[in-house]
Amino acid sequence: MNPLLHKLQPYPFERLRHLFAGVTPPRDLRPISLGIGEPKHPTPAFIEKALMESLSGLAVYPATAGEPALKQACTGWLARRYGLALDPATQVLPVNGSREALFAFAQTVVDPAHDAVVVCPNPFYQIYEGAALLAGATPFYAPSDPARNFAIDWDQVPEDVWARTRLLFVCSPGNPTGAVMPLEEWKRLFDLSDRYGFVIASDECYSEIYFRDEPPLGGLQAAAQLGRTDFRRLVAFTSLSKRSNVPGLRSGFVAGDAAILKQFLLYRTYHGGAMSPVVQAASVAAWNDEAHVVDNRAMYRQKFAEVTPVLAEVMDVALPDASFYLWAGVQGSDEDFARDLLAQYNVTVLPGSYLAREVAGRNPGAGRVRMALVADTAECLEAAQRIARFVRERRSTR
Repeated sequence: MNPLLHKLQPYPFERLRHLFAGVTPPRDLRPISLGIGEPKHPTPAFIEKALMESLSGLAVYPATAGEPALKQACTGWLARRYGLALDPATQVLPVNGSREALFAFAQTVVDPAHDAVVVCPNPFYQIYEGAALLAGATPFYAPSDPARNFAIDWDQVPEDVWARTRLLFVCSPGNPTGAVMPLEEWKRLFDLSDRYGFVIASDECYSEIYFRDEPPLGGLQAAAQLGRTDFRRLVAFTSLSKRSNVPGLRSGFVAGDAAILKQFLLYRTYHGGAMSPVVQAASVAAWNDEAHVVDNRAMYRQKFAEVTPVLAEVMDVALPDASFYLWAGVQGSDEDFARDLLAQYNVTVLPGSYLAREVAGRNPGAGRVRMALVADTAECLEAAQRIARFVRERRSTR
């Protein structure tokens, strides 16, 4: 067996199952889960139609590089969304969702023979850590500042770590905080990449669910604004799952540095990373339409507008920049909070400590919970009202 497998830590939802073992929720309250970030809004009918009308594609092997129509749809979306002009032949590659692509990308760019380091946020999406470990690298958890919405303090990363860094994962809008990286932070990272030669993998799967007037800044967009039009050592990852409510489609794309994508294509050709022609056809339809994205965003905005004030009365929580998560502070243990909430009110939330690693005696996710507002507004509002009652009752008994 691969000896690196033993380094993998239990996934957050496996830990949640252990935490909830033996808990019996009240039967008179229907279960409501805010734990998993799985979109629940209906899949647009035109995407389903495109999928059904392309079933003949099941009879052919797909090319790993993707069909020209899909790559053109991806670059067309990048042009409309970010004002970018990318070459569909060399700067875009379809992937089977951003999760598998993020993992595979580390296997492509990390040379484990040189004591490699992969830097990732903390809190973070656990695929970053697993990808680093199975690539033979050492994860480094960049310090974050709770007082600044868990923004990463890049100056606290030691120079000897940067010197060994081969890959940097960033997530903007962030999971779990929903924070968006500003242009000044991107410039800092590009300067570090130029100095030390590491690659930046920008996870942008939440980019189309936002609550401010201005859409979130993307990594490629930031590079272009700073004159880095070749996107050197930068690859952005995006997905249809959240944007178009098709998590089961497993469809996204990566874009950026053509030289890196050429090597990533080589890896994926051997790995078997080709996207089904049926999925490609549905993806073309999704990327070429923006009306359903506007409608989806409006539903999230209405939902957060109703739910956030209810929770803000009893918890340390505020409307995020983007994404569909609320990152809320709780009193005491986040594990106790999650377990007792399920036991008393049949609502599931994810302990924040499960999304982070302890560094220097501190877990930056401790004392917080992540709530995924993915169900319809009525269900999320009911969950918020139950949580508010739960918090008030806890306070009255202390």
